[in-house]
Amino acid sequence: MVHVYNCHPYSSQQIVQVEKEPGLVCCGGGALFVVATGGCKVEAYSVVQEGCPLICRFATMGAVRNIQHSKIGDYLVTIEEKNSATYLRAYTNWRYQAEEKARVGVRLLGHLLRGASVRGGVQMEIIEIPLSERPVAVACCSVTGDLLVGCENTLVLFTLRRQNQQSLQNQSQQIVQSTWPNAQQSSSQSQGQPSSSNQTVSILDFERSVILHLPIIKPKQVSLCAGYVAVRTELEVLVLKLEASTESQTLDESVDTTDPTEDQTDFLVLSIHQELLGDRAKDCDIPVSIEKTGLEDRGQYALTYVLFRRFSPDYFQGCSEDETHLHSLQLYPLFTSNQSAALDEPACVFCFFSLPTAGYLYTLKGGVELLSAYQYPEKVLEAVLTDHLLHVITRNALQCFTVRLAAVAARIEDPYIDTTMKACPPSNLDVCALRMQLFIGLRSVCVYRSHVILLSTADAETPEETERNAQRRGLELKEHNMLTGIFLAVGIDPATTPALESLLSRPFLARKWALSSSKGISATGQGWNIYVVDTVSPLNLYQEMVEYSQRYAETNPQAQSLRHLLSEAHLLLRASSLQTPEHVQDSEDYLVVSLQREGPAERRTAAQMDTRELEEALRQNCAQLGDCFSRGSQKDCHLALPYYRMSGLPVTEVIARNRPLPCSPHSYGPGFLFYLKHYLLEETEQTLSQEAADEVIDIFSQSEPSQLVSVCASPSMTNISPARTLRILQNLEDTAGVSVPLTITMATMMLLMDDLLQYTQLMERHAEMLLVYGFIEEPRILVHGGGGGQHTHIRPTALTRQLAKSHPGLMVAGMVALHENNKVQLEQADQIFTELGCENCLQVDFWEAMLMASSQDAVIQELLFRLASVYIDRLSNTLTEMYCEPTHKLPRRKPLKSADDLINSCSHYGALYPWLTVLSPVHTTSFQHQEALQKLQSLLCGPSLSVDSVVPLLERLSEETLWGFSLHLLCATRRGKYGSSIEKLLDRCPQAIIAYANHQLQDKNMVLWWKKLLPELCNRTRASADNSILLAALKETLVVVAMETSPAEFLELIPDDGTASYFLPYLLTCSQRHLLA
Repeated sequence: MVHVYNCHPYSSQQIVQVEKEPGLVCCGGGALFVVATGGCKVEAYSVVQEGCPLICRFATMGAVRNIQHSKIGDYLVTIEEKNSATYLRAYTNWRYQAEEKARVGVRLLGHLLRGASVRGGVQMEIIEIPLSERPVAVACCSVTGDLLVGCENTLVLFTLRRQNQQSLQNQSQQIVQSTWPNAQQSSSQSQGQPSSSNQTVSILDFERSVILHLPIIKPKQVSLCAGYVAVRTELEVLVLKLEASTESQTLDESVDTTDPTEDQTDFLVLSIHQELLGDRAKDCDIPVSIEKTGLEDRGQYALTYVLFRRFSPDYFQGCSEDETHLHSLQLYPLFTSNQSAALDEPACVFCFFSLPTAGYLYTLKGGVELLSAYQYPEKVLEAVLTDHLLHVITRNALQCFTVRLAAVAARIEDPYIDTTMKACPPSNLDVCALRMQLFIGLRSVCVYRSHVILLSTADAETPEETERNAQRRGLELKEHNMLTGIFLAVGIDPATTPALESLLSRPFLARKWALSSSKGISATGQGWNIYVVDTVSPLNLYQEMVEYSQRYAETNPQAQSLRHLLSEAHLLLRASSLQTPEHVQDSEDYLVVSLQREGPAERRTAAQMDTRELEEALRQNCAQLGDCFSRGSQKDCHLALPYYRMSGLPVTEVIARNRPLPCSPHSYGPGFLFYLKHYLLEETEQTLSQEAADEVIDIFSQSEPSQLVSVCASPSMTNISPARTLRILQNLEDTAGVSVPLTITMATMMLLMDDLLQYTQLMERHAEMLLVYGFIEEPRILVHGGGGGQHTHIRPTALTRQLAKSHPGLMVAGMVALHENNKVQLEQADQIFTELGCENCLQVDFWEAMLMASSQDAVIQELLFRLASVYIDRLSNTLTEMYCEPTHKLPRRKPLKSADDLINSCSHYGALYPWLTVLSPVHTTSFQHQEALQKLQSLLCGPSLSVDSVVPLLERLSEETLWGFSLHLLCATRRGKYGSSIEKLLDRCPQAIIAYANHQLQDKNMVLWWKKLLPELCNRTRASADNSILLAALKETLVVVAMETSPAEFLELIPDDGTASYFLPYLLTCSQRHLLA
C-alpha cells in the first residue's frame, strides 16, 4: 500500500544554460556533465553555485554512448564509438581544463612511468582501457572507486590504483638514468625549477582484477558497491558478492556457452516470475565463473550468490515485454554516524531496481530482505535512490517516495532499538508518495546531494523509438495473421468469438521489437532543457509533515494515517542523523571545498547548530509518536514507552499530555498506562511532588486498581499523601479482598502517619512467613533501588527502618528471601545494613542466615570468609577493650542465632572437636567472646571453610591464651600438620593429648600413635618421671598401641634403656589379643 501526502519535497529549480541539445547527463563531485547529442564533447557545470556556471569543457575521442562519474578518484568513464568501434576510456584530472590548460595526456591502462603527467606536471589524462569484448555498461563503486564494465557475456572488474606523483618521478628518473646517463644533468636542472607540477598529486590508474563469465545472459546495466556486483538484463536481476579468499576456489570450466535463444527463434518461450534470496539464489539457472587477471593481488576470490529476481510479462493481461523491461539498477551504500567512510565498509548495502510500473528495494547485508515495493501511478522511465527519498520520473512528472534505509541502518547502529529503551519505525512500514512536480518530456534523472538534475525534450519520440514502433506494428500484424491462419486451419474462426479475437489482438509473441530499451539521443533538437531541482532540507520537510499531521490529529487522534505520517517524519530525521559532517562532505569534492568561504571553525559551529536542531526535532517527533501510541490499540501500545523515553519529557509533562479532557469520553490509553507503570518500576532518582503522586494514585485507582500496591512501593512516590492513599487502599481491600502485600502497604501508610498502634495491628494480621512472601512479591516494600544491578545505589524504606528496630528477625528473613529470589545482590544488602547502622550486628545475623539458605558456592565461600573475619575481629577486640577504645564496636544485643543454633541448623558449622573443650572451657570469658570463639571454632571444624584463607587473619590472635592456642592448633590440624601439633599440645596442654589423639589420629593417621605420640611420651616421661599427666597419657597410648599392633611390632617399639619391664603387661595383652585373633 502506498500512502499519498500533499507535502512539498522540492523547493526551487533553475535551468542550466547549455548551447547544444544535451543527449546524456550525469553528475558527481559538485558538477553536472553534459554530452551534446551526437557530439564528442563533455561540458561540466557547477550545480552547487547559483546559475550553474560552466566549469570546463573538453573533447572526447569518440561519440559518447554512456558516461559515469566516480566520487572516489573524481574521474569520468565513458563508452565511446568511433568508426563503428566501441571504446572504454577514463578521464582523470578533468578539472584542470578549467584553468585553460590545453595539454591532454593519453596513455594505456597500466602505463604510468612514461605518462605526460610525470614529465610535465598535472594535466588531464585519458586512459585507454582495452577490452576483448564490446562494452555495453559501466559502473563505479562509490566506496572504493573501482570500475565494473559489463560486456556481451562478461563482467570485468578494474581495481582503482593510486600512485604518488613524486614517487613516479623518482622511478622514471632511475629508468632514464640507467638508459641515458647523460640525461642526469638535465633532469636535475628541471627539478630545480619552481613549478606547480612539483605538488604531490595522486595519479590514478586501474588494474584488471577479475573477469566474471556469464555465458547465458547479456548484461544491460551493471552496478558495483563494496564487493557487491549487480547485473541487470531485460527481465532479470542478479546480485553477487565478490570477496577475497585465501582458499582456492574450484571453477567450472565446462560451462555451456551456447545461447539458448538461438535454437528457439521459432518457439514461444515464457519466463516465469522467480525470486531467490540469500542462499537460495545459487539455485538460479545462471552459471558464473571467475577468471582472475590481477597481477598485484595474489589472493583468490570467492563468489556468493546473493539475490536473483526474474520477471515475466503478463501477456494475457495485455502487458508486453516493453512494459516489463527493468531499469534503474542501483547498489546503494549507507554508513552509520559512528563509521568512517574512508576506513570502514558500509554498514548497509541496498539494491534497487525498477519496472515501469513498480520498484523494488532490497537490503543485502545481514540477510537479504525485500524492504519496500513501490507501485507507481503511471509508467516510470527512470528512478534514483538517495538516503531520504526515491526520485522517479515519468514522461511529464517528477515524483518522490519515502524510503526505509534509515530504519535498517538505525538498528545496525544502535543495539537498543526495538527495546523498552529506544524505538524506530519498522523497515517494512508502508511507503508514501509526496507531491509531484510537473514537467514536459522528461528523459532522464540523476541526483547529487539535494540537487535533482532532469533532462527534458519536447519531441514525443526519438528516431530510434519511431523505428522500433514501426517494427512492432509490423510484427503485430504478422503475428495476428499467422495465429488467425492456425485457428482457421483447425476449423475455428476467431472472428466469431470476441474473446478469442481480443486475445489475438495482443502482441504477446512479439519479442524482438522490445529487445532494445536504450533511450537514444535526439537529433532534432526541437526543444530541450536541463533542470536542477533543489529538494527542501530534511528539517523543513519534517516540519511540513508535522503541520500536515495536525489535520489528522484534529479530526481523529488515533488515525492510522497520523501515526504513519509521524513515522515517516521520524525516519526522515533518522536518515539525517546518520549523516555526520564527514559523510556529507565528500573527501574528493574539490569544487565544493574551494567554494566554501567559511573557515573550519565556522563550518564546525554551523554543523553543531544543525545537529542541535536535528536532535530537538527528533525529541519533538518522539513525543508526538509517544502520544499516538499512548492512545493507540493494545497491539502497539508498548511503543509509547521507548518513544516517550527518547523524547526526554519529564513524567509530569507526559501525564499532562495524556490527561483526558473533562468533556471527553475517553479514559487513559493503554500505552500511557504501560509507560507509567514502567516509569514507576524504574529505580530513578526523580521524585514526584505530592500533587503529581496523588494524581498517579488517582489514575491507577480508576484504570488498574490491582497495580496500586506496586505504585505505592515505587521510590518516585515517596511524597505520597498517606492518609488519602490509605482510604483508597481500604476501598481496594473492601472490593478485592485481603492480600499480604496490600496489608503491608496499608501498614506502611500507618507508619508514615506515626500511628504505631494501627501499624502493629496490621503487621500482626499475618504470620512472619506470609509477610516474607509478601516482601518477595513486592521487594520495593523493603528496599529501593534493587533492580538496577550490582552497583546501583540501594536504600532502605521507612518500613525497613522500623523492622530493624522492632522485628529484626523479620527484617533479616525478608532480606534473605529477596537475595535468594534474585531481588537484591549481596553487596546491595550490605548497603542496606550500613545505612541502618547495623553493620556489626544485624548484618552478621544476615550473613549467618544467608549461609544457612544459600546454595551458591561462590556466595557461600564469600560469606564464610566474611564471618570468619568478623569473629576474629570480635575476639581481638575483647582483648583490647579493657586497655583502649576498640576499633570495631561490639554487638549491642544478643545475636539472632547462637553457636549451638548454627551448629544444629547449618551444615557449614561443624560440631566442636572434643579436645577443644579442654583447651577453652565454658564460662572462662564473657558471653560475646565465648559466642565468637565457638562460632569460629565451629567454622574451622566444618567442611566448607578454606583454612588457608583464614591463617593470615589468625596472626592477629596470640597463642599465649589457651583459646588462641586452640585456634592455631585447629588450623594446623586441618592443614595436616599432626606431628608439630602433637609436640605443641604436649608442651602447652598435655591433658588434652589423649582426647586429641582419639579424635584426630584415626584411620590413615593411626600409625602416629606409635610413630610419633609414643616416642614423644616416652622421652618426656623419662625426663620428668613424677609427671602424672604424662604417665596417664603414656598408659592410654600403650593400650591403644597394644590393640593396633602385632607382638613383633610392639617389641620393636620397646625402648632399650632398661625399662622393658614397664611394657611387659602391654606386650602380654598384645600377644593374647593376637592369639585370639
